[in-house]
Amino acid sequence: MINQTEEFVLIGFGRLYNLRQLVFTVFFMVYMATLLGNVLIILLVVRIPQLHTPMYYFLLHLSFCDIVFTTNIAPTMLHNILHDVGKMSMRHCVSQFYVNGASSIAECYILTLMSYDRYLAICNPLHYATTMDLDACLRLVGSSWLSGLVITLCTTIMLFDRDFCGPKVIDHFMCELTPLLKLSCSDTFFLEAAIFVLSIPIIIIPFVFIVVTYINIFLTVLKIPSSIGRQKTFSTCSSHLTSVGTYYGTLTIIYVVPRRGHFLSINKTLHLLYAVVTPLFNPIIYSLRNQDIWKAIEILFYKKRLSTK
Repeated sequence: MINQTEEFVLIGFGRLYNLRQLVFTVFFMVYMATLLGNVLIILLVVRIPQLHTPMYYFLLHLSFCDIVFTTNIAPTMLHNILHDVGKMSMRHCVSQFYVNGASSIAECYILTLMSYDRYLAICNPLHYATTMDLDACLRLVGSSWLSGLVITLCTTIMLFDRDFCGPKVIDHFMCELTPLLKLSCSDTFFLEAAIFVLSIPIIIIPFVFIVVTYINIFLTVLKIPSSIGRQKTFSTCSSHLTSVGTYYGTLTIIYVVPRRGHFLSINKTLHLLYAVVTPLFNPIIYSLRNQDIWKAIEILFYKKRLSTK
């Protein structure tokens, strides 16, 4: 039996032992770029008054989610890459699982809020200012984080209340649900059923909501007589659609692809994309074609140049 004082062994990327220096360098650079990009987004939204709008307020929290999510995983993963096989205490495993779940759920809901914000701005512009005010934004974002914290707490308690048997080996680079269930010598049917039921309000309902809102957005945009107006309106949604597609696409594949045999390696690769690469995409996606972000960067650095003179 595994008690609270014992450790799990994470296999991680054991097959890449001969390339571990290269793999470490690549992942370290990706992690640094992720932190830099998301911190820059947060700094811009906080410092530049032109970005004090609901859309960028939600983007600020999306960037914060990405920072929390990737920082919860990347340092341990990088350490384990250098040492080929890493060890993780039960307490560390519980905390990593909890933070991972809470930030993931919060991000799902924040992406949903961003689609709702675009829906109101495009389909109901006359009521947008009164519906999506600062108080509403605070309540919606607060509810997103609270839901993530509470739901993940319930799941974490149910999971780590199980009895775990040896060998204490997790074939993964993080403390993830599937390999932990394999280590459990208790009946996991109720836990797996509860997780499946919880996935409906966490993943399925938000995704359906996003699809429905964008169907309404597209129908509204098609009614705009000017092609320039249609293009400009579509451009405000393209970044969010790309982010949603990347996030939900990877998340769905992770939980659809079988987890046995060689599919386990595919699943591990998808988790790597979801945990390390996807958080890097959001700052790039939201800044690449966003004129507001580029103008805010110019204002921020212009102010810094003036302050140094």
